[in-house]
Amino acid sequence: MKFVAKKIQTLSTVHRLAFYHSTQQTFNYLCAFILNYMIQSMTGFGKASLQLPTKKITVEVKSLNSKGLDLNVRMPSLYREMELGLRTQISTKLERGKIDFGIYIESTSEQTSTKVNVPVVKNYIAQLREVYPDADETELMKMAVRMPDTLKTEREEIDENDWDQIQVIIEEALQNILTFRKDEGESLEKEFNLRIGNIRQYMNDALALDPERVQAIKDRLQTAISELKVNVDENRFEQELIYYLEKLDITEEKVRLTNHLDYFLETIKGTEANGRKLGFITQEMGREINTMGSKSNHAQMQKLVVMMKDELEKIKEQVLNVL
Repeated sequence: MKFVAKKIQTLSTVHRLAFYHSTQQTFNYLCAFILNYMIQSMTGFGKASLQLPTKKITVEVKSLNSKGLDLNVRMPSLYREMELGLRTQISTKLERGKIDFGIYIESTSEQTSTKVNVPVVKNYIAQLREVYPDADETELMKMAVRMPDTLKTEREEIDENDWDQIQVIIEEALQNILTFRKDEGESLEKEFNLRIGNIRQYMNDALALDPERVQAIKDRLQTAISELKVNVDENRFEQELIYYLEKLDITEEKVRLTNHLDYFLETIKGTEANGRKLGFITQEMGREINTMGSKSNHAQMQKLVVMMKDELEKIKEQVLNVL
């Protein structure tokens, strides 16, 4: 897709317009196909510009993370009537995030649409002369031009051809931010794979300590009973010990946490926006890790649980950026 985008940038404005009109559906389909099969970040930036005969048009779009779609559009009043359709276009492409979209116009012509309102200025001068009869014409002129309505701006009408060309760079800017989001998403995916792998390793390390933990619990209980110096029914003691150890068993938590880890990795390779789902999965992961910590009753295992929690918090922070 980067190759296609670079090739488009080398075309002239007219050729770019023709390209987009002739292949827009195919291009959008390919972009959607590529982007939808990988995780995307909500953070991104896209920019495109266009030189018209009398002005330079620049389109910029910036996106940060947000729970929903928070769209802010800045554009010249000339194109304000196109804002509703533009908002729909942006929300369809970007879906979610705090989005700032702007269209900026820089005049490159010597002509200006703002002119001095001569009759109004003359009328102000006449009135000021009555108030300041001794003032010279220069002073009266300076005072008059500061008065309201001394400048008038002729309202421009939208040139359909210009707007068609602006639509080209709007699409280009949106595709640029989608590419940016995809690139950021690739970095996030690598981060998630690393953190999930760390949690899995710490969990396995904790399970490797389980026989030592169980034996320590047995020894502690037997020592406590021997210190009481009473006769104990060995069968009843074994039954109570088994019941106690079952309450501290973390096998179920290990199975559920493993499933959550696998489901997280499966979800980040999904074909739809999945940031919210990932957030829910991390909540379930947190419950299992907390339960393992409360059951562990073993110093070294609890250290590993703390390390798992630390990795999970890093995942949660990054999940907030996922589309």
